[in-house]
Amino acid sequence: MSEIELFQANRPLLFGVAYRMLGSASDAEDVVQDAWLRYAAAPPSDLRSPKAYLTTIVTRLCLDRLKSARAAREEYVGPWLPEPLVTDQGRQPDESVALAESVTLAFMVLLETLSPEERAVFLLREVFDHEYDEIAAMLDTTPANCRQLFHRARERIADRRPRFRDTVEAKRSLVGRFARALRDGDAEALTSVLAEDVGFWSDGGGKVLAARRPVFGRDNVVNVLIGIRRTAAAAGVQLDAVSLDIVDVNGEPALLLRVAERLDSVYALTMADDAIGAIHIVRNPDKLRFLERQLIQGA
Repeated sequence: MSEIELFQANRPLLFGVAYRMLGSASDAEDVVQDAWLRYAAAPPSDLRSPKAYLTTIVTRLCLDRLKSARAAREEYVGPWLPEPLVTDQGRQPDESVALAESVTLAFMVLLETLSPEERAVFLLREVFDHEYDEIAAMLDTTPANCRQLFHRARERIADRRPRFRDTVEAKRSLVGRFARALRDGDAEALTSVLAEDVGFWSDGGGKVLAARRPVFGRDNVVNVLIGIRRTAAAAGVQLDAVSLDIVDVNGEPALLLRVAERLDSVYALTMADDAIGAIHIVRNPDKLRFLERQLIQGA
């Protein structure tokens, strides 16, 4: 197998690592391309595991990016949410539960609470099933330190980790009810699909209108959702120009809201006991470009 064939065979894995590390599909693509350039320029002559070697390059590049991005994220306007991407419906037969769950927007938000090193170790161990000695070699540290980082990361996110109980069909049905209630501006119907302690996050990045702070509680979130509809109407947006489509985003059914055929926002909905427990809305245009490109290519 040639170098390029070997790299392409591992490309989905490398993108998966980079995307979960960075929370950005666009940055993940850049990292994977950079990894290829480095690998092609100086492939080791006695390479035993190309997969491990390439994963090491990608992980280290991601750590560098995360550390340099920390200051920018601290200055980000409003909540920072991961960049969404279209995924195939359901879980593949050979895909672990951890791998499927780790790409959901709600889970990736939790990963943001970890340090770059904790995030790397947690993902490589929990999601991609590497041994501690392999991870230690990738991060240039010791297996004992990796164990400490892993246990610290797991404890930090354990209590807030989403519980994925509902089937894809049940989730899609609930998303459909939410979409109809949102389109009709039906506060009572919205209340019926939201959990009492539902949370709401909206990422506009200071470039489009979005809530600057998270909102919690069913009544408060319903008021925000109804307010979004009223604001759009006041701005002259006609109802017949708005479309709501259910598409699988980050491994779960989500809503794509378009205005006059322009993608306006992505509503990622997390289910909790037959109700919607969290709503993450991505409106920042920069974070919608990758997903838009996916939709165009898949059309």
